Amino acid sequence: MKTLATMLGAAAMVLTSGSAALSARTDLVVGVVLEPPHLDPTAGAAAAIDEIVYANIFEGLTRIGPNGNVQPALAESWEVSDDGTVYTFHLREGVTFHDGTTFDAEDVKFSLERAMAEDSTNAQQQLFSAIETVEVIDPATVEVTLENPQGSFLYNMGWGDAVIVAPESAENNRENPVGTGPFTFENWAKGSSVTIVKNPDYWGEPVALDEAEFRFIPDAAASVTALLSGDVQAFPNLQASDSLPQIEADPRFEVVIGATEGETILAMNNGKEPFDNLQVRQAISHALNRDEIILGATSGNGVPIGSHFSPASEAYVDLTDTYPHDIEKAKEILAEAGYPEGFEATLKLPPPTYARQGGEIVASQLREIGIEFEIIPMEWAQWLEQVFTNRDYDLTIISHTEPNDIEIYARDDYYFDYDNPEFDAVMEELEATTDPQERNELYGRAQRIIAEDAVNGFLFQLPKTGVWDVNLEGMWENMPIQANDLTQVRWTD
Repeated sequence: MKTLATMLGAAAMVLTSGSAALSARTDLVVGVVLEPPHLDPTAGAAAAIDEIVYANIFEGLTRIGPNGNVQPALAESWEVSDDGTVYTFHLREGVTFHDGTTFDAEDVKFSLERAMAEDSTNAQQQLFSAIETVEVIDPATVEVTLENPQGSFLYNMGWGDAVIVAPESAENNRENPVGTGPFTFENWAKGSSVTIVKNPDYWGEPVALDEAEFRFIPDAAASVTALLSGDVQAFPNLQASDSLPQIEADPRFEVVIGATEGETILAMNNGKEPFDNLQVRQAISHALNRDEIILGATSGNGVPIGSHFSPASEAYVDLTDTYPHDIEKAKEILAEAGYPEGFEATLKLPPPTYARQGGEIVASQLREIGIEFEIIPMEWAQWLEQVFTNRDYDLTIISHTEPNDIEIYARDDYYFDYDNPEFDAVMEELEATTDPQERNELYGRAQRIIAEDAVNGFLFQLPKTGVWDVNLEGMWENMPIQANDLTQVRWTD
């Protein structure tokens, strides 16, 4: 017969376990590879910015969901004129920025006109190039008129570069980001982490997490140690692919291999000798063995590409056979270009593992045709300044994670320094085309042009190697846009 003490003890245990079940943890440490140069997505090209602030701190008129679809955000609905040039956005009411200022149509007008301005620091200014006027109809309605129809306009408004900011706080967003999102900025410990906390005044569905810390761990081995020790509970994109078998065997973790929009390329400075010579670029393309590079840089998880386009897109054209791996052919073409003995060049590599490991393999492969490299490892800020901004490089390896970004090859000031009027004309036609089938055909033409021009060495589509605690749900499997969206993340136990 049970004693009273036994029954009371059992009851206490039930109450305790019930309370534990009802009070799942609400904090999370997320491991990321790169520290952003600042935290303003409207003033920088680094993907590391959006990977922290997109959808968490800042929101746009629309947003890109986990499957790449366009969803309402600060605009709850919209209408489009019959000719496709006038968008009337109906804004959510009762929304405030994190500093307490009110969100309304004037903020939308300010944000879009700021991004469009000649002196704009927006890294994706072309997203707004079709906008002719932005008019405030009333505090909850804004009308955007385009110079011509633009099939991608609603999608463009969902980029991190198109988030809505307030005139009261815009100039300070680099260090103290103020948005309308479900998390507010708490702290940036430079060199270590960024912490965000739950926004108690959020207009939409409250997030489950009270606090999330994005911890910068560029070293692959250190990231595995942090995961196994429990210091970090999630890596949206773990770079330590060699350690995946060990992690997959551990029942504490879930490993999910997804897709990104990251076209990983051996970028060449087309405006600099000898890379301004088509035959040199063709020789380099023939010398590349994608299978070896993918195996060494991603443990075989990358998907080969032959142009700057995601294989997940319905507009993708498989051009991997444009310059098949052929060392003898590469040597022949290089000799025809005037470099029978090869030449010396630099290969500047940013921190990600795919770049550092892939760079070693690329250097070894190109050595077979006489090209000798000085490999220069760079920190992220150095790479952004020297390579991306100042075009001070010969070759580099980088993954371009912006969605549908083939238009970068039409930019006059882009770091590839590529110029082809035929390609530019295709982009202009694409800009004015709304029919999906016609757009796909134009995308196909664009892919073929840059593939045949061997603008860059097209390597692989970067896989998204997600690793996180099995009790976490809501992490994105794929990365259709450069984001670590925590709005649906919660602990289940």
